[in-house]
Amino acid sequence: MHADAQVRAETAARTSYGRLLALLAARTHDVASAEDALADAFERALTRWPVDGVPDDPDAWLLTVARNRQRDRWRSAAERTSVLFDEAVHDAPAPGAVPDRRLELLLVCAHPDLADASVPLMLNTVLGFTAERIGAALLIPTATMAARLTRAKKRIARDRIPFVVPENGQLADRLTPVLEAVYGSYAIEWPTPPRERHALLLGLGETIAAAAPSAPEAHGLAALMYLSSARLPARVDEDGRFVPLSLQDPDRWDRDLISAGHHHLRAAHGLGAVGRFQLEAAIGAVHCARRPGEEPDWTHLRRLYDALIALAPTRGAAVARAAVIAEVDGPRAGLAALDAVDAVDRLQSAWALRAHLLDLVGDPGAGTARAKAISLTTDPAERQYLRRTARESGR
Repeated sequence: MHADAQVRAETAARTSYGRLLALLAARTHDVASAEDALADAFERALTRWPVDGVPDDPDAWLLTVARNRQRDRWRSAAERTSVLFDEAVHDAPAPGAVPDRRLELLLVCAHPDLADASVPLMLNTVLGFTAERIGAALLIPTATMAARLTRAKKRIARDRIPFVVPENGQLADRLTPVLEAVYGSYAIEWPTPPRERHALLLGLGETIAAAAPSAPEAHGLAALMYLSSARLPARVDEDGRFVPLSLQDPDRWDRDLISAGHHHLRAAHGLGAVGRFQLEAAIGAVHCARRPGEEPDWTHLRRLYDALIALAPTRGAAVARAAVIAEVDGPRAGLAALDAVDAVDRLQSAWALRAHLLDLVGDPGAGTARAKAISLTTDPAERQYLRRTARESGR
């Protein structure tokens, strides 16, 4: 019972943190205080659930305990003068009736007055990433990131930024940093997200698309995540060995996720405006159209990458485009395109591609490039694949 209770508490922390935090902060506008109350609730769960058993509705239990903690603080003399607290809305929720206000919290984080901290704040509050992990992903020192997050949370409380979903016109303007944060979280977790975390991110993408059905890029992001996730089952073989996309068995891809991705891609295209996420999703759709034994449509992929680079130039997209150019025009053309990409010294995909292309042209520099790629690889399965490739290339 003890071990099961601890697992259930940890699962709730991964899957319900953002939803519960949004509910706790919506009335007080005090995100930091809501975080403290929720931390107390999770700590109490770890001590009570092994003794009393896991409640039928863990989220409702955690929300009630955290709200009681908020109420206790509000009733103290120090809090009474500084924090408004609506007692009427803090009754225990009905079983299974915990609402989802994560989109409102995301939009609070995306408020124009918080522009310098919007994406990190969303990653921290709704998606549960620490200041250390966000700082590492954005190349910002942990202390600097922590201070930035603290200032932003204080401003939400001071200015009482409302937890509301604005009308469609304003919603579209506020969605861009929201979509960037969700995509950033997905990219940080890739390629081995915990199962519950993965489902949470896909569900959040679906929630945003449902709340903003007329926003093409909301559908584009949902499509991109579905189509990328569809290929995860084939990314490693039965023995856990990494399988490059070009060698994956399409029969192992998740057809339900591919279908969901196509649904959102059609919705995005029907709205008549092209964006970055739509183009990346379209690239994923081309790969997912491949049948066993077939090559993807490299010419079509090159056109899509050209459009993506023109619209949203990133180093990752430029490296992927170089790989496609190598397929269309040969490895030397791919190397030339790769050489034109700036600031890739710490970009693992660039070194892995360089090693592959140098192998194809018989350049001994492939070994050095592959060693660099191995040093930058964080996924154990891919690291083993690169080491195996290095041995085979050496022979």
